[in-house]
Amino acid sequence: MIHVVVVDDSAFMRKAISTMLEKDPDIKVVATGRDGEEGLELVRKFNPDVVTLDIEMPRMDGITALRHIMMEMPRPVLMVSSLTVEGAEATLKAMELGAVDFIPKQLSKVSLDIVKIEDDLRAKVKLIAKRKVRPPSLVRSVASQVSALTRQMASERGERPAAERRPVRVSGPQLHDVVAIGVSTGGPPAVQKVLSRLPKDFPAGIVIAQHMPAAFTGPFAKRLDGVCAITVKEAEHGERLVPGVAYVSPGGRHLRIDQKISRIDLSISDEPREALYKPSANVMIESVAQGVGRRGLGVILTGMGSDGMEGIRALKQKGGRTLAQSDATCVVYGMPKAVVDAGLADEIVDIDDMGDAIITNLYK
Repeated sequence: MIHVVVVDDSAFMRKAISTMLEKDPDIKVVATGRDGEEGLELVRKFNPDVVTLDIEMPRMDGITALRHIMMEMPRPVLMVSSLTVEGAEATLKAMELGAVDFIPKQLSKVSLDIVKIEDDLRAKVKLIAKRKVRPPSLVRSVASQVSALTRQMASERGERPAAERRPVRVSGPQLHDVVAIGVSTGGPPAVQKVLSRLPKDFPAGIVIAQHMPAAFTGPFAKRLDGVCAITVKEAEHGERLVPGVAYVSPGGRHLRIDQKISRIDLSISDEPREALYKPSANVMIESVAQGVGRRGLGVILTGMGSDGMEGIRALKQKGGRTLAQSDATCVVYGMPKAVVDAGLADEIVDIDDMGDAIITNLYK
């Protein structure tokens, strides 16, 4: 039995989330709280496997409560976020602090249409309850804050931040010049860890399909751009893919590459409308396979389900290479597992080493 504490200042949301979760016989909501302070007391009292945490609450907000949970009693936390730019920025901050993922609450003037997230909510709770959450150590936390401050100061001076750690040595001719990254649950911190390792003169273009609502991908790209040596932006239809730039697919739409005679263009569209995920890693990576073939390097990071596997299969058939994140470092070992189980991964890599692996695999 998975025990959950639900913390939200809305009585309707507390009831809605609890009802949804308890439709699964393996999940029991042991307590609900109205604000961060009450939530902390309930976590201490009931020691739940998972906590769902609203962001905007009276007395103590969700971000503050999350900090306390991660310092005092770390465990999987799902943030419940509004689909706004402000909600996106707060949610991305929460994931940086240790929240494993988020659930969007659909807001309208008439009602909180949260029923749409029901299946996703139960699936995420059941998957993340099994994972161990390691709190950031004090040393790493301080180092991270110093690094972030250094990068912010560089950004304010109009400079690109430097890539983290020492450069990777490579030799031989470059064989791949397009990197395609597919990622879902637990993705934002993983993508930041990977991209922040890449140098400013990274010699390949990068396309990213991160399962995210439309309001989130712009702030996500902007946040990454502020801490990475490479440029990171939300992809726009018709722009040219260039080395040293990472393009994040807009939420709710598909990103493809289009190989021209002397350049690669980006294409943003709604098709296929019936795709389970928008953006779809399969759609994006299949376009890389068709467009550049063996020049493509596919990377599958943490996420539920198997999106990306068919795209990777197409890429491998064209002679491309594939990296998959290791089970031990995934929030949810779903998408990488599908690739590994299908025998399509050339290397299985811990997330801390993925940036270096991408650099060296450009030459393999």
